[in-house]
Amino acid sequence: MPPTISLLTDFGLTDTYVGQMKAAILRVAPGVSLVDLTHAVPPQDVTGGAFLLWSAVEAFPEGSLHLAVVDPGVGSTRRAVAVRSLRGDVLVGPDNGLLVPALEQLGGQDLAVELTAPEYWGPRQSRTFHGRDKFAPVVGHLAAGVALEKLGRALHHLERPFSFPTPHEEDGCPVGEVLHVDTYGNLITNLPGAMLPVRFRVHVGNTVIEGAPHAHYQVVASGGLLALVGSAGLLEVSVRDGSAAAVLGVGRGARVRLE
Repeated sequence: MPPTISLLTDFGLTDTYVGQMKAAILRVAPGVSLVDLTHAVPPQDVTGGAFLLWSAVEAFPEGSLHLAVVDPGVGSTRRAVAVRSLRGDVLVGPDNGLLVPALEQLGGQDLAVELTAPEYWGPRQSRTFHGRDKFAPVVGHLAAGVALEKLGRALHHLERPFSFPTPHEEDGCPVGEVLHVDTYGNLITNLPGAMLPVRFRVHVGNTVIEGAPHAHYQVVASGGLLALVGSAGLLEVSVRDGSAAAVLGVGRGARVRLE
């Protein structure tokens, strides 16, 4: 049975780019299972795409394929890569940091290659659409059983132009920041549930949220602020039946202090 393939891009759904990329996979590996993680990464937001990919890959079966394309450097000297994790999944995309957090979530690097073997690319080659012309055909060949080693020359490591900010302490109190604002307006921070005090209050901007961590959204009244550990295992600041981002007027990068 061929592996499941996940797809993450900043292509949006207005144009046909996602459909063309899927067609390029299916041309090589008909009948594979394609799972759309999201195509709504903000345009060229590599860091944002990396967070979303990191948050999703662990849910997939071991040995899955993950195609991620957020690629402001397409057509430049940036490398096109495929990398196998120690868990056995293979991630394919640009070597611009997009794949690295997800790779680490899956145990780290086992083998990485630069995609230098054109026999595994598509029949068309543009300088602006490697998602269709290079990455997608390669994923199709991997799904069809081609060995990773055949796709190009081995690499010792991937580029790491950025990393997610890590929490720190100030006066004995954990301090973090917002990494992502989800579609509900929840503020997802970099504070893992394992490092949280038993009880604490949360400072975000000029607002203080008492009584954290909250067990679920309905422990406060509609419109009330709360803080809980979300599905990614990270502290989230939320508003019941509303958007914490809109109510607090903050977004990615906002400072979050626990007390």
